[in-house]
Amino acid sequence: MTPEEILPDALLERLRGRAAGYDHNNLFFHEDLEELAAAGYLKLFVPVADGGMGLGLEAVAALQQRLATAAPATALAVNMHLVWTGVAHFMAARGEATLDFVLKEAGKGEVFAFGISEAGNDSMLFDSTTVAEPLPDGGYRFTGRKIFTSLSRGWTRLGTFGKDASARNGEGELVFGFIHRDEPGHETLNDWDTLGMRASASNTTLLKGAAVPKERIFRKLPVGPNQDLLIFAIFACFETLLAAVYTGLAERAFMLGIESVKRRVSAKHGGRSFAQDPDIRWKVADAALAMDGIYPQLSAVARDIDNLVDHGAQWFPKLVGLKLRATENARYVVDLAIRVTGGSSYFRGSELERLYRDVLAGIFHPSNDESAHNTVANAWLGPVDN
Repeated sequence: MTPEEILPDALLERLRGRAAGYDHNNLFFHEDLEELAAAGYLKLFVPVADGGMGLGLEAVAALQQRLATAAPATALAVNMHLVWTGVAHFMAARGEATLDFVLKEAGKGEVFAFGISEAGNDSMLFDSTTVAEPLPDGGYRFTGRKIFTSLSRGWTRLGTFGKDASARNGEGELVFGFIHRDEPGHETLNDWDTLGMRASASNTTLLKGAAVPKERIFRKLPVGPNQDLLIFAIFACFETLLAAVYTGLAERAFMLGIESVKRRVSAKHGGRSFAQDPDIRWKVADAALAMDGIYPQLSAVARDIDNLVDHGAQWFPKLVGLKLRATENARYVVDLAIRVTGGSSYFRGSELERLYRDVLAGIFHPSNDESAHNTVANAWLGPVDN
């Protein structure tokens, strides 16, 4: 199936029609989520045998790009579910069945979200301030505070991790597991009142001794950087799908800018179209050149992941570079679209005004500017001497 068949124009228009209301009223995208689930969108990575579409990352990235042209906040939140199902797909393609249960549960309608980020923890997946307390049956009890939990109002399964400080000879061990929403020990705060991406409901999640039984603990890793397949899978899916969302957002802003330029006329120049203004034409061309540069990189990275291409030590630089370039590119294109559209885009209720706010969220997603540059520098120059 093509992206247009999975996400037909009529569905996109309904999503776009609700986006402004969600943003204005700071509401979670319940109706969007229901429609997307009914269309099988949450099962994109799920094998056909388990009721899904069996797609790879390149195809899903193209769909997320298309979805973001209509409702960026919806696309961003759905990303969290698609990252977990994408990670399970990624690992299965490389011979590891550890997360096959994620695909099977997603095939039955479960919705997954990320409970990973922590305030002040710039080590991200390599350390945690959340306490993972071992239980006698082999499970763990998690206590901590997770921020930016997108999809917080819709998940039924929350993938999270914490640190068992008593393990690994006293050096600590990172423990990964899934929390079920209908079980106690967690609380979603109502603290998401932000500049943009408001419909994503990326609220803070408090883990208050949330118990995860042994069968839902799926990884234990040492504290610190490592090349474990799970870490690679999360980076690969998270960074690529983020890049897709912000590329779709930029694509929509570019098209809105084009429409505005063709519509606007200059009274100063006797009703001449702004499409004939050389300065405006230069800005439009610059935005088009920026978009033309990101499309092939996004497709190539996703395709290489699907094809199990081995880039060795260059994989992480490629992934963080894609995310950083896509989000910064999107900010640049949205800014140009605002400039060529003029003052109307400054008013509340303008779609470009909303995109201008939404695109800023790209700054905060991992890997940030500093982390990405450090990753690339280490790949080419080696680590800084202690």
